[in-house]
Amino acid sequence: MTGRNAQTGDARFEDADEGPLYLGAGDAEDLGVISALVQDAVFTCADVAWQPRARRFALLLNRFRWEDRAAAQAAGRPYERVRAVLDVAGVLAVRSQGFDRRDRDLVLSLLSLEWHPGEDAAGRLVLVLAGDGALALEVEALDVTLRDVTRPYRAPSGKAPDHA
Repeated sequence: MTGRNAQTGDARFEDADEGPLYLGAGDAEDLGVISALVQDAVFTCADVAWQPRARRFALLLNRFRWEDRAAAQAAGRPYERVRAVLDVAGVLAVRSQGFDRRDRDLVLSLLSLEWHPGEDAAGRLVLVLAGDGALALEVEALDVTLRDVTRPYRAPSGKAPDHA
């Protein structure tokens, strides 16, 4: 994972400065960091791409900038979102539940990423969505990247996501 603490090897929120994020996950611990950063990201079905021949799955997200929340609050400035690509390599199959993938305008909210290891390095990566929806990716190995691809912009709601 890029952005690791030089002494402990662990990724930290503090490692994300004002520059765009570009993180990778090859194990469950790294995936936990990415999961926290994509919590409450929104996307439409049109933002989902799976290339079976290339074994690649990509998702264009409107990500809440959790790593900037405290600084925005302290400075009294608006919260921000940023467009980011969540890319998964080595994808063998993709399944969905709880929503109609044909509804290209359907807005979905990502709650978390869960890793369910299988035999050897293979396993299932589950993208848990609000409203009991999910995307399940059968993968050869955990190989996920998150990359911010636009400049941050003011969160349209003006609020930070809140889970009662």
